[in-house]
Amino acid sequence: MKIRHLIITCLAVFSSLGLQAQDLQEILKNYEFRNVGPLRGGRVTAVAGVASQPSVFYMGATGGGVWKTDDYGMTWNNVSDGYFSTPSIGAISVYQKDPNIIYVGTGSDGLRSNVITGKGMYKSTDAGKTWEFIGLKETGQIGAVEIHPDNPNVVYVAAIGKAFGKNEERGVFKTVDGGKSWQKVLYHSDSVGFSDLELAPDDPNTIYAGAWRAERKPWTIISGSSEGGVYKSTDGGVNWTKLTNGLPTRLIGKIDFAVSAAKPERVYANIEASDDQGGLYRSDNRGESWEFVSDNSNLTNRPFYYTNIYANPKNADVVFNSALRFLKSTDGGKTWRSVSTPHGDNHDIWINPNDTSIWIQANDGGANVTLNNGRTWSTQFNQPTAELYQVEVDDQYPYWLYAGQQDNYSTIAVPSMPTESVQSGSNAFIINTGGCETGPAVPKPGNPNIVYSNCKGRFGVYDKRTGQELQYYVGATNIYGHNPKDLKFRFQRVAPIHVSPHNPDIVYHTSQYVHKTTDDGKTWEIISPDLTAFEADKQVVPGEPITRDVTGEEYYSTIYAIRESTLQEGLIWVGANDGPVHVTRDGGKTWTNVTPDMPKGGRVDAVEPSPHNPAKAYVAVLRYQLDNDFSPYIYKTEDYGQTWELLTPGNNGIPADYPTRVVREDPEKEGVLYAGTEFGLFVSFNDGKNWQAFNNNLPVTPITDIKVHNDDLVMSTMGRGFWILDNIISLRELADVKDYQAYLFDLKDGIRNRMRASSDYNGPEYPSMGVTIDYYIKDQDQPVKLEIVNSEGQVVRSFVNGRPSPPVDTERDMSTEFSEPPAAGGLPNKQGINRYVWNMRHAGGWSENPRRSYLGNGPMVSNGTYTARLTVGDQVMEEQFKVVLDPRGSLVNDDDVAEQERLALEIQSFADEVAQLVATVAKAREDLQNSLETEKASKRAQRKKEQLDAIYYQLVTPPGTYMQPMLQSQTGYLSSMIGRADQRPGQDAYERFEELKSRFEAIKKEFESLK
Repeated sequence: MKIRHLIITCLAVFSSLGLQAQDLQEILKNYEFRNVGPLRGGRVTAVAGVASQPSVFYMGATGGGVWKTDDYGMTWNNVSDGYFSTPSIGAISVYQKDPNIIYVGTGSDGLRSNVITGKGMYKSTDAGKTWEFIGLKETGQIGAVEIHPDNPNVVYVAAIGKAFGKNEERGVFKTVDGGKSWQKVLYHSDSVGFSDLELAPDDPNTIYAGAWRAERKPWTIISGSSEGGVYKSTDGGVNWTKLTNGLPTRLIGKIDFAVSAAKPERVYANIEASDDQGGLYRSDNRGESWEFVSDNSNLTNRPFYYTNIYANPKNADVVFNSALRFLKSTDGGKTWRSVSTPHGDNHDIWINPNDTSIWIQANDGGANVTLNNGRTWSTQFNQPTAELYQVEVDDQYPYWLYAGQQDNYSTIAVPSMPTESVQSGSNAFIINTGGCETGPAVPKPGNPNIVYSNCKGRFGVYDKRTGQELQYYVGATNIYGHNPKDLKFRFQRVAPIHVSPHNPDIVYHTSQYVHKTTDDGKTWEIISPDLTAFEADKQVVPGEPITRDVTGEEYYSTIYAIRESTLQEGLIWVGANDGPVHVTRDGGKTWTNVTPDMPKGGRVDAVEPSPHNPAKAYVAVLRYQLDNDFSPYIYKTEDYGQTWELLTPGNNGIPADYPTRVVREDPEKEGVLYAGTEFGLFVSFNDGKNWQAFNNNLPVTPITDIKVHNDDLVMSTMGRGFWILDNIISLRELADVKDYQAYLFDLKDGIRNRMRASSDYNGPEYPSMGVTIDYYIKDQDQPVKLEIVNSEGQVVRSFVNGRPSPPVDTERDMSTEFSEPPAAGGLPNKQGINRYVWNMRHAGGWSENPRRSYLGNGPMVSNGTYTARLTVGDQVMEEQFKVVLDPRGSLVNDDDVAEQERLALEIQSFADEVAQLVATVAKAREDLQNSLETEKASKRAQRKKEQLDAIYYQLVTPPGTYMQPMLQSQTGYLSSMIGRADQRPGQDAYERFEELKSRFEAIKKEFESLK
C-alpha cells in the first residue's frame, strides 16, 4: 500500500471497534460486477410459449434462471433474478387463457453430476415481471408442472425429489388455491419420485404420471427400479392406478408422456426399461392397453439426461423426441428421422397450438425458435448462460479468461476488455483454445499463444497462432466405457492442469497420480503414489440398473485439485474427489496425507496455498453429491496440514445449506478470502472468522472458480458465464476505513487503451478507459470535491457532487499555456464505497450553451504522475497515480503524447476563440435582424446585414447538402485528426493550424471593421 497523505483530518473518528457485519454489508453493496461473456447459451431443459402471443417464449436454464423473449428469440431478458433462490429450472407452464399467470418448478430434470438443486415452486401473475415463492422447497428436482386448462388455481407438480439422496418430499403434488397450500396426491417412497405428468387435453381430471427411481452418486447414476412405471388418475389425482397392459415388465426408469389435443385418447410414453423393452409405447385408448411402437436406440439415449417426447397439438401422428439427436416421426412413432437443431443434446420443445410451424426448442446450447417447422432457427449467441467449469487468466494486456464450457467442442477464451476492433460484436472475441467442454485451458505464463488444454483426460498443447493442438495424452487410453478399477490412469472428465508459478515449463496434470512434464507433454513423470481413497465398492461401471453411462464423469477416485505454493517451489497441495488431501514439500519425493477431520468422501473442489505464509493453506470441499449434504466446508491450516480449522460452521455468514466450491486468498492482503458457493459469492476480511455475502448485481448461480489477477476479482459460474469485479484495491483496505469519516483508496495507474467496443444486449460489459478512483464516505450527502492535479501542481479536472457552480474564470494563462477548468458535477457521495472513473481527458471546450461547455471530452492528458485530491467536508486526502502508454503500443513514446497534448490544448483554446466569435457575430446578426423587422430598413443597414452574414458563414458552415466546411468545422476537423490515437502530430497539422489562425485573424479584423 502506498503512504496515505491526510492533509486535514479534523473529522477523523478513531474507534477501537472493527466494522460490524451490518456495516460491512452496507459498504459492500456499492460494488458492481460486470459480465464478460461468452454470449453463447448454456443448457436449457424447460421451455414454454404463449399461444395467443406467438412471439413470446420462456426458457429455463439449468444454472441461469428463467428468461423471456417477446420477439421470437431475437433478444432475451432474465425475469427470475432477484426472486428465485436457485438458478436451476425444471419446468415452466403458462396458463394459456390468461398468460400473465405462469408457474415455474425449479431443479432441472437432467440429472448429470453438476445438476443444481431446485428450491420449490414460483408463480407470476404479471407475465414474469415479479414472482412469488409458493412452496415445495424441499422437493429437489421438478420434472413437470401442469395447470388445469380452465382453472389457474389448480396445478399439478411432478417432483423427482432430491438428486443425491432420499427425501420424503417427492411424488405428485396438487394445489387448488394457486399454490397457497399443496397436497401430496401420489407418493411411492422416499427414493421414487415422478419424472413427468400429463393432463388429458379434453378431460383435465385424467392424469398420467411416470414413477422414477433416480439418484446420483459421485461414482454412478441410478436410474430405474422395479417400482417404476405409469400411473393414471381419472378423478383429478384422488385415486391412482398403475398401468401394466403392454408396458415393460421388469425394471423401469425415466418416463415422459405426450398427448395431442388432436386425438386425446392417444397417449405416448417414452420409457427407459431393461430387457430390451426401452423405447416408445403408444396407447390409443387412454392407457387401457399399450403397443411397443419403436425401439429406436436414440429415443432412450442417456435417459437420465434426456427422455422428452412431444406430440404436435394438431396432428397426433407427428411426434418429436429430444435426446442426443432431435428426432421427428410422422407415423405415430414407428419411424424416425433427425431434424437439425443449432446444437446437439436436446431436452425440450413447445409448439404453438394455433400455428404448429412455430416452436421453441431447448438443448445444451440454449433455446432457439423456429417459424418454419425447424428449417431455420433463431440464434443461441444471444444468451449469457454459459456453464463454465473453471477460470484461468493469462498475463497479456488486456488479459483473457479461459475455461471449459459445458457441451462445447473446445475450451474457450474471452477478453477482459476489447482487444481488437471487430464488426460482429462481442461474439467475435470468443476463441477456441483446445481441449473440449470439460477443460481446463491454462495459458502458458509469458506466452499466451500457448494453452495447455484438457478434454476428459486428454492433454493437449494448443497454439493460437496456427489453431493446431498437439496431443500428448498420459497413457493414451480412451477412458470411456471402463470400470475405473481396471484403468491404469483414472482421469476424471475435469482433470486438472496446473503450471508451476516458479517455472512455466513445469506443468502438472492429475489422474490418481500427479504427472509432471517439463517439455510440454512430450514426456511425463509420475511424482506421487495414488493420492485417493480408492474404496473398492466405489469402483464400478457407472449407470445402473438399466443404462450404462461411462464418460469419466463418475470416476470417483481421482485428484481433482492441485496448486503449487507461490512462495516455496516444490510445496504442492492436492485434493481428491473422494476426500483425501495431500501435501509435498520436496517437489513430490514424499507426500503426507493431511486430510482434515471432516465427513468422509467429499470432493475437494479447490486447494489454495496461501500467497503470504507457506505453512498456511485452504481447501474447499463439496459434499452435496453425498446424501444431500449441503453444508459448506472450507478448512484452513497454518501448520502444513497437521491441524485444520473449519471456517464455515454455518452460522458465521455462509449459510448452512450453501455448498462451497472454491476459496482463494487475496495475494496482496493476507486474511482477505473469497469463497464461491453453490448460490453466490462471499468475502471474509478476517481470515474466515466471519463471512459477508457479496453478490450485489451477481445473479444467483454457482461460483465455480475464482482468480485474483491484476487487482481484479475474476470468476466463472455454472450458468451465467464469466464475471469480473474491477479494481479490488479498495476491497482489501475496507478494514482500514473504520477510523475515518472519509477515506481515499490507493489508485491503479491509467492506461491509454483507446480500444472501443459496444456492450452487447445482455452480453459482455466493457469498461471505459480511465482511472478508477474509489473512496469511502461514512455519512451520506456530504459535500465532495475531486481534483486531478498534474506534476506541475495545475488542476487538470475537478468534479463536485450534485450540480456544479457556473464557471467563473477559465481564461488561458498565456505564460503556462494552461487554464483551470470549471468543476463538473455528478461526483457520487453515497454512504459507503463510491467509485468515479476519470477518462484521463481535459475538460473540453467552451460553448455558448452552458450545458455543452467543458463536458470532459477535451484532449487526453500526457503521460506522467498525477495526484487525485479528494475533499470530503473539510477532510482532504491525496493519492498519486500515473498515466502510461498502452503496453501493446510501439509507435509512440511519452514525448510524443506530451507534444500531442500541448498542440491539442492550443487548438482547443483556439476553438474556444472561434466559438466565442461565432456567438458574438450571431448575436450581432440577431440584433440587426430584429431592428430590420421593427423599423424601415435603410440601405446601409441592409448592407451591414449582408456583410454580417458573409462573415458568419466564413465561420460557420452554411446550411445545405455537402456544403463546404468553414472555419469552425475545419478547426474541429484538425482537432479530431490529432486526437484519434496516441501520436506525435504530423507536420501538416502545424501548417494547417497556422493557416486557420491566419484566416481567423482576417475574419475577426473584418468583423471589427463593421463596428
